[in-house]
Amino acid sequence: MARVKIDYGIDLGTTNSSICRMEKGEPVVVKTDTLKDTLPSCVSINKKGSIKVGDSAYNTMKSDKRRASKSGKAMDSNTYIEFKRTMGTDTKYHCSNVGRDFTSEELSAEVLKTLKSFVTDEVFRSVVITVPAKFTVGQKTATIEAAKKAGFDHCELLQEPIAASFAYGLSSEQKNGIWMVFDFGGGTFDAALLKVEDGIMQVFDTAGDNYLGGKDLDAAIVENIIIPYLKENYSIDGILGDKEKNTVLRDAMKTYAEDVKNQLSFKNSEDILSNLGDLGEDEDGEEIELDLTVTQQQVFDAMRPVFQKAVDVCKELMKRNNLKGSDLNKLILVGGPTHSPLIRQMLREQITPNVDTSIDPMTAVATGAALYASTRDADVNDSDIEVGTIKLDIGYEATSVEQTEWVSVKLDKTGSESSCPAKVLVELVRGDNAWSSGKTEIDEMGNVIEANLVEGKPNAFSVVCYNEKGDQLSCFPSEITIIQGSKVSSAPLPYNIGIAIWDDHKEKAVFKAATGLEKNKPVPAVGVVNGLSTSKQLRPGLASDLLTVPIYQCEDDPEAGRTAALYEYVADVIVTGEEVESLIPENSPVDITLKVDSSEQMTMDIYFPSTDFTVSKSLDTSKKQSVSEAEKLIPQMLRDAQRDINRLAESGVNTEALQNELNGVMDEDKNSQEKKAVLQHLKEVLRKIEDEDAGSEWNRLEREIREEFERLEKADGELGNDKSHQLTNHLRSQTDQVIRSKNVLMGRELLDQIRTIFFQLTMIYQCMGLIRDCSNNFGRYRWKDASRAQQLVNQGMAIIGNNPTVEQLQPIAAQLVGLMPDDEAGNKGGFLH
Repeated sequence: MARVKIDYGIDLGTTNSSICRMEKGEPVVVKTDTLKDTLPSCVSINKKGSIKVGDSAYNTMKSDKRRASKSGKAMDSNTYIEFKRTMGTDTKYHCSNVGRDFTSEELSAEVLKTLKSFVTDEVFRSVVITVPAKFTVGQKTATIEAAKKAGFDHCELLQEPIAASFAYGLSSEQKNGIWMVFDFGGGTFDAALLKVEDGIMQVFDTAGDNYLGGKDLDAAIVENIIIPYLKENYSIDGILGDKEKNTVLRDAMKTYAEDVKNQLSFKNSEDILSNLGDLGEDEDGEEIELDLTVTQQQVFDAMRPVFQKAVDVCKELMKRNNLKGSDLNKLILVGGPTHSPLIRQMLREQITPNVDTSIDPMTAVATGAALYASTRDADVNDSDIEVGTIKLDIGYEATSVEQTEWVSVKLDKTGSESSCPAKVLVELVRGDNAWSSGKTEIDEMGNVIEANLVEGKPNAFSVVCYNEKGDQLSCFPSEITIIQGSKVSSAPLPYNIGIAIWDDHKEKAVFKAATGLEKNKPVPAVGVVNGLSTSKQLRPGLASDLLTVPIYQCEDDPEAGRTAALYEYVADVIVTGEEVESLIPENSPVDITLKVDSSEQMTMDIYFPSTDFTVSKSLDTSKKQSVSEAEKLIPQMLRDAQRDINRLAESGVNTEALQNELNGVMDEDKNSQEKKAVLQHLKEVLRKIEDEDAGSEWNRLEREIREEFERLEKADGELGNDKSHQLTNHLRSQTDQVIRSKNVLMGRELLDQIRTIFFQLTMIYQCMGLIRDCSNNFGRYRWKDASRAQQLVNQGMAIIGNNPTVEQLQPIAAQLVGLMPDDEAGNKGGFLH
């Protein structure tokens, strides 16, 4: 029999996954093929193309990774793990056994298929899948894509901390206070703050890192314990200097690091031993072998900096919400690494002594997902309902903090067989058989039944139908569940969502938040950006006329006006001339409405008030972020960051903290293969540099105003006339006033005026300089018409050599600018402003 609610929850983890379903009102974790609660998120493919997932694949991975270290070639391994960290990117996992590449989504789909296969008594096509709170929109879209590949027709996403809090809240006797969920998983970290009042839970702020987890603990053990041991005992400098061999060696060592990490959670020491022949030879031909004893203290010292990053995230989260450790009633631990006594001690010392370890950190998320799934409607087809079944339309609150709950029941004759009796009675029977509603007659108008609830647990009710003779009838749904004692409000947006608009002063696109889509707003939500205007015209029928609206998500202060490219890109919405009915002139007003659903999938309405016309678009968030593009961007962005820090330091700003952060990113770039993580952390540093830059802007602006005015005075003395003398004197008075006021906006406007007058005074030289630059660097420009540009350059150079005038050179300079590509001519590229 089909289910009216989704009822199935999956925790799709970086290193381990699990599935849970509702059975007679209780969440039950479905056992794996090895009778465990969790399944390793590991996929192995053999030479026949057979795919294994779980423990067998994980065991194969260990030998695979170690065998790969013999050849130093990554393709010798055909097992894959931790691909959740590359969701939403174009990362490919090569399989030499079948001669093809797999995407992160395809590998995740294999894990989902395997979890689904453990349910043998029914077929289900609807599921709730949990994701880290800080997953980007692209990563969430990729998760939905993986679910579709696994055969799920209906997939809803739920943030992992919310799932965990739901599981905890149901069993907790404490129904009021402020809780923090500390979710440290295999590859991601989330922290969430919840306010709980009478069992009603509301997440009011989140923080986290999509590239921080147990994987990084393993890497720290490899880097600080195992690699130093190998360096001391073997010749491996050449191996470490080779990018591919280095990666393969470290991957092999991580299999030992994970084992010792788990063992030393409850032991004082552990031996790391490898079998002879497992790891190949060093550069001198000596067989590499691991034979060392590691103490708990050594491992804790290696892991501490990684855990400290998570603790620091929690500190910052509390600081921005004006909370102290004593304000937290509970700190709830989720995720396998939280079994470590080290992180428990660190949290008690640095956050709060109220650390709660009462729930199973490995299954809490899946359990909470199933509870949440029991409140969400499933997609039910008529073909799923047996012939002859009475179909009911039942309405009720799936979660409640009350002792009773009203349930409305009416007969759905359109979905029932024509043989439906004239009189139908319904009875609700609670699962413990201690309460029943008695028989209530219903029809198409419906009736209401008051259901009594057992406190602090899910209440399953059998729905029983009878005809007037008292004969029992088959009905759908035949069971409902109402969870008493805990209620989760809507999930919050983990980011501010907005668009990129053109800033004339900064001469670049900056982030503009949508009102209504601020961080922590409950979803679904609607946001607007009004008062915009087009930078180009849109002519009806012309596909070449484009209006581009780039959407970004940002965690920082959205009012800071930072560079949009330093945030997480979501998608572009592009409107072409083919989509408008009448001419949209340049500088036409535009209003944007952005709608976000509960899984953060989006639609946008672009309204043109001048023509009363709206273009509606669904955002395509399926575009994968390019890892190779990130690799290309990072070196230049690192140089830009260092240049800007040096410039700030030269202007007297204390840049020690910024330099330390940048040095950390540089080290990460050298040692990490996850370039998307490096890029994210680099953008965070660049945003801080922008903030510091903005804070010291007046000092630089004042110096620039003085220099530019001095240059203007000199030009006026050499080239000016009575009119220019008068303007310069007027600007001298303005300059004194603005410098006294220290007003940045007025300073920018004054600087523009000074430069405009200077340009007019020196127009002849400006034109000559442009033409000479075009002549000297002709090949650097991507001319729209190179032949015409060359003619103009030749003409201009001939005039320059023969007593030129402004009237002769200005038209030539203007035409040359018109032949330059839009980006090189300073065009705004179709952005709104």
